Amino acid sequence: MNFKIIFYCFIFFLGLNSCTSREENLPESFVYVQREIPDIIVDLRYFGSNNFTGRPVVGYEKPVLIMSKKATQALAKVQKELKKKGYALKVFDAYRPQRSVTSFEVWAKDINDTIAKAEFYPQVDKRDLFTLGYIASKSGHTRGSTIDLSLVDLITGKDVDMGSPFDFFGTISHQDASQITVQQQANRLILKQAMLQFNFKEYQEEWWHFTLKDEPFPETYFDFVIK
Repeated sequence: MNFKIIFYCFIFFLGLNSCTSREENLPESFVYVQREIPDIIVDLRYFGSNNFTGRPVVGYEKPVLIMSKKATQALAKVQKELKKKGYALKVFDAYRPQRSVTSFEVWAKDINDTIAKAEFYPQVDKRDLFTLGYIASKSGHTRGSTIDLSLVDLITGKDVDMGSPFDFFGTISHQDASQITVQQQANRLILKQAMLQFNFKEYQEEWWHFTLKDEPFPETYFDFVIK
């Protein structure tokens, strides 16, 4: 009798695990970042309206971070290293569905939709977003190993001043921007050095944007919903 109970409990346990996998519905080699790095700070901008479109973005159904397991493991090392220096990572975006990228294209073509222009692109004509490279039909985020992030000071609990907001369209957001102060440049360098130390590479036009060098899906653009 005891063996029967053990057997049925085992079957029940397997069933629960199977249901959990179906509910999460992540492709193989993808993980929920917050489960792997519980102390990471998340401000998933495209889940809400605090972004350049001024509204929640299609494909973001829950405020959770998803990335490839390989990139997440590297990110955990970055977080550990930065905490020694009194900082923590704050993430704005990680994996991004292709449908979200496509929605950015649709938004960019509607030149009358300028809800968030004053905050995110005050000096850029929306008609120039494609030619200037701010909007594209493909994104490294969709491959699952690109991340947008900043720093938080663990002592004050405040965001570290990087000289420009996340997703601000302008040269001030470039890695080598000359318009920012020496301290703001130093703050960007702290983030950049930590990311490069653990196998990420920077994107020159955006101080917040990094991609794992040996990303596991360099040619695959995923479209599963964030939920």
